[in-house]
Amino acid sequence: MSKLRGRSVQHGAVLLGLAGGMLVVAGGLVGGYFIMNKNSVARAATVTETKAAPAAPVAAPPVKSFDELLAREVDVKTATGVVRLKWSELGVEIDPDELKRTSGSADALAKTGSLPVRVDRDKAIKALTLLKAKTDRAAINAYLDLEARTINNDSPGQSLDMWGSIPRIISAARSNAATVELATIAVPASVTKAGLGIDDISNVLGHYLTKFPVTDRDRNFNLKLAASKLNGVVLKPNEEWSFNGTVGERSQRMGYKVAHVITAGEMVDGLAGGTCQISTTLFGAAFFSGIDIVKTTNHSRPSAYTPLGFDATVVWPDTDLKLKNPYDFPVVIRYVVANGEAKVEILGKKRPYDKIVFERKIIEESPFPTEERLDEEMPQDQTSIDQDGFNGYKLERFRRFYKDGKLVKTNKWTVNYKPVTEYIRRGTSTDPNAKMPEQKPHSGPQVPKSDEFKMGQ
Repeated sequence: MSKLRGRSVQHGAVLLGLAGGMLVVAGGLVGGYFIMNKNSVARAATVTETKAAPAAPVAAPPVKSFDELLAREVDVKTATGVVRLKWSELGVEIDPDELKRTSGSADALAKTGSLPVRVDRDKAIKALTLLKAKTDRAAINAYLDLEARTINNDSPGQSLDMWGSIPRIISAARSNAATVELATIAVPASVTKAGLGIDDISNVLGHYLTKFPVTDRDRNFNLKLAASKLNGVVLKPNEEWSFNGTVGERSQRMGYKVAHVITAGEMVDGLAGGTCQISTTLFGAAFFSGIDIVKTTNHSRPSAYTPLGFDATVVWPDTDLKLKNPYDFPVVIRYVVANGEAKVEILGKKRPYDKIVFERKIIEESPFPTEERLDEEMPQDQTSIDQDGFNGYKLERFRRFYKDGKLVKTNKWTVNYKPVTEYIRRGTSTDPNAKMPEQKPHSGPQVPKSDEFKMGQ
């Protein structure tokens, strides 16, 4: 309900020619691209007055006296229905000054719209305010239902125009009308279907899924936080898009937590750990959807959650994943992180390719080095593995596009992974009570079973 501020309501007569001022009210919902996931944020919207004129008044049964008119009930039409109120409840009262100058029966005066009445604005505004609270209808924004792959249309709202309604009340009362149609203001949605920038999300152009342990809560939190920035992002035709530009700074100030990250080839704890899994999963979906890979950087060491050669690291603010929509229609990113899975779908019109294939071919392999670290608390000459070693690889990555069963296009990249150093911890303590530290399970990348690998959608 709108509020009247900054002016006092004066008690007095309102003449027939009074022009009703407009009270502008708006409400709206906004969110990146306004996905119903299903949260919304308020935004102000411009409103326009309903242009339809009120219907011609229908006269009520004749009245024998002016006082009888005030006690009569009238059908009050609003944007959402009809309520019955007495004229007096709407603030209508006899105008004593005009009454002195009036001659003729009440019925005769009603036929010429000349009944000597006026409106008490205090009472009228009070009654209209109560009606407004019950009859105003908020606009409904258009939104993308990514789960159902449908686009829901916008719907305008309606707001009772109190100041514009007062002249209508006076005019109807002076004519002894059976009904009075109140003025309304149309409230357009702040997000229209056209404004969403996409008109078809019924097809999955490409998708990709990676898994993660649900026990690492801080890393899982980072995954969900970064993915929330991407869900619902629309890429327009020929638009170049930046992961860092959309997700933004990954800092404690932005809510990220400390989790496992790769630094100088070693897995350590670092701020915003897990973000690279979000970029890698998006890379996979973009790869199979046929989206152009403008800029990508693989990790310094292979990732455990994706095949060798199929990853994309990001580091704020310099290392980025950049994509470009090559199609003549927009696409939207659907990102879901739940139950140990990160899943991305690229939605839009039908993909113009029958199949898109990832192929990898290893062309060079380098053995990993070993480094020993001394530990004064471990028993002498006892060892434990801090980090498993992994060979380095140089490989060629291909993306092959097929249409009508024929190869029509190929993308090629050269990808390098440095060898991952194996760190061995050796004890030097001669204390007979020295104990070995608790061994933590190691989860690293899988050694490729062959030089060539292929998968497609």
